[in-house]
Amino acid sequence: MKELLDTGLGSVRVFLKRDDNKARKLRYNLGHPRVLTFGGAYSNHIRAVAAAGLRHGFATIGVIRGEERLPLNPSLAHAASRGMTLTYLDRDTYRRKQTPEVEAALRERWGDVLILPEGGSNAAAVRGCAELPPEIEAEFEDSTGGAYDVVCCPVGTGGTLAGIAAGLPAGRRALGFAVLKGAGFLAAEVARLQREAYGRVWDNWSIDLDHHFGGYARTTPELRAFAARHGVEEVYVAKMLLGIVARARSGGFTPGTRVVAVVTGEPFPPM
Repeated sequence: MKELLDTGLGSVRVFLKRDDNKARKLRYNLGHPRVLTFGGAYSNHIRAVAAAGLRHGFATIGVIRGEERLPLNPSLAHAASRGMTLTYLDRDTYRRKQTPEVEAALRERWGDVLILPEGGSNAAAVRGCAELPPEIEAEFEDSTGGAYDVVCCPVGTGGTLAGIAAGLPAGRRALGFAVLKGAGFLAAEVARLQREAYGRVWDNWSIDLDHHFGGYARTTPELRAFAARHGVEEVYVAKMLLGIVARARSGGFTPGTRVVAVVTGEPFPPM
């Protein structure tokens, strides 16, 4: 694992684990010939479903929040280049996307589809993400000869955090960094997802709500500079890493804590 080097960390050590959490979320959700899912204009999940459809030979439909804007941004252009059909919902309807009325309208328009929730977070996705901690355990021991204390990840919809926490060995903790503003609801979402996947809720996780940098897909000069310096994307990963640095600087971690930060995306989508 590569170690993050930043003067703000003090004695806290942060190791970067690159992992395609979107592929993990999809692993146990595949098998239907047509998949419809939801996301914002910069959604990594939209890109991942489009890529999986091309790779595995199923049709994909991306329902995007808000109005169509042309030319497409790099994320949506990437999805379209992989064969995804893009369609749009106004923000009011998008907020009601999980209601029976909106789902019925989508099925009437698109026919027989498997509907995946925004971010791909459902019980099957949680089980896929729960397979990550054993891999972290083995890789960390091989590369450092020691043990880690905390696993951190960005949080958009809660599925990755729910799975990581469920898969952790005893004595380890999971800390998620919300990329959304006003994301207090995410704690209930993580608990719901764990309950749906396993029938129980773990008490070994928490969510940092203070490092969203203005909200989803929002940025600041500090965030942009940090992302460029460390070669990570801004929407999810840079927010988490800067949040870790800030917590280390303020005493939010015990001195000497070893953190594994899950890097879930590349800086720019390949075209």
